[in-house]
Amino acid sequence: MIRTENLTKRFGSIAAVDGLTLSVAEGELFGLVGPDGAGKTTVMRLLASVMNPTSGSAWVAGKDIARESEAVKREIGYMSQRFGLYPDLTVMENLEFYADIYGTPRSAQTQTIGQLLEFSNLAPFKRRLAGNLSGGMKQKLGLACALIHTPKVLLLDEPTNGVDPVSRRDFWRILYRLLRDKVTIFVSTAYLDEAERFNRVAMIHQGRLIACGRPETLKEMVRGALLEVRCSDPRGAVRALRPLLEGDLVGMFGDRIHILTSRRDRAEQALRAAQLPFDSIRAIDPELEDVFVSLLSGGEGDNDAA
Repeated sequence: MIRTENLTKRFGSIAAVDGLTLSVAEGELFGLVGPDGAGKTTVMRLLASVMNPTSGSAWVAGKDIARESEAVKREIGYMSQRFGLYPDLTVMENLEFYADIYGTPRSAQTQTIGQLLEFSNLAPFKRRLAGNLSGGMKQKLGLACALIHTPKVLLLDEPTNGVDPVSRRDFWRILYRLLRDKVTIFVSTAYLDEAERFNRVAMIHQGRLIACGRPETLKEMVRGALLEVRCSDPRGAVRALRPLLEGDLVGMFGDRIHILTSRRDRAEQALRAAQLPFDSIRAIDPELEDVFVSLLSGGEGDNDAA
């Protein structure tokens, strides 16, 4: 349903998207993961035919994003980071407005809007002004508006950014229900913990694809032992350990330290040499954040683990 070949977008000398090649199957929940400034939003805008690529090609639902942009827009639901809700309209009025924009027949609007209100749990709030909704409710209303014309492909640009944990959970439940109807969902996020939810994940950095595959397969790309250290001064410990563990990866993960090393005894020796008291040290399974950090440090790119 989505295919890109060497997709590139430049702004002057800066390559926001640099030779991106990937594909997304029908009914797949696919994640585009990377830090702020990695090029995620530019990829979304290209796929939504909001802008044309500098070079390369892409197709969405079989339509060329450059030559068939209007046809692409009829097949997709696109929810940008700042979705265009009208704060002075009610929930119901926003839905009716988007139904008119997408050409949903008036005879079908009542049933479609009613289903979306129930689907998004917004029915009790249909007369509330959009500007008075919570952040999570606004995101659900934005999603409902993007679904008003029953798109084949849903493009969601960081839909849970800044949303509270309960609303994030509700949002994901809605997406999983859409998958039952074979809707293809392409989501960008900077939250690596969310990447576990996707069927497949593409990791990008500075506009370039550095890895793509199923989450469990990507974790197998981490080489060496991953150790978790708990101590009273993790920041100080990281500063002390990095010079002693040259060639290994040492970083903060919340209030813990992660060390990616080829030798566990070397890490323990470094802790003792730095005279750092620690509560525990144990081997753990890597998370996707560990994968991302190790790939950047290893200078790897264009890995396809699918």
